Amino acid sequence: MNGGSFTSPGALAAALERGAQRSVVAAETVMQYSAQSLVQQVQQNASGHPGPRVITGRYRASWRSEVHRAGPVVVAEVGSAAPQARRLEFGFVGVDSLGRHYAQRPFPHLGPAVEQAGPALARTLGQAVEVVL
Repeated sequence: MNGGSFTSPGALAAALERGAQRSVVAAETVMQYSAQSLVQQVQQNASGHPGPRVITGRYRASWRSEVHRAGPVVVAEVGSAAPQARRLEFGFVGVDSLGRHYAQRPFPHLGPAVEQAGPALARTLGQAVEVVL
């Protein structure tokens, strides 16, 4: 910006628009990094004791992140398409669709990773926006 003094409302509006555009780009960069870090933490949490036993490693490898941007909105999605993901995170007691009986305790690995990542993400987003403004 130009040091904080503007000679016209148009100049102020233009400066604010430039700052907003840079802020969105910075937020997208932070979200990409943070989403990938979250995937890595989930994979670590899902790697044996106290989490589920690792047999093939396919479940851990199934975790992905995607960052989408629509105008000024940046959204990160982290998840797994593996059918056992929900059951491992929350546990399952009951009969499944094949008639098998389960009393599987939960192995939280996503929830703890999100709780840990949240404050750091908010802090990093704030710092990134502050730098570009």
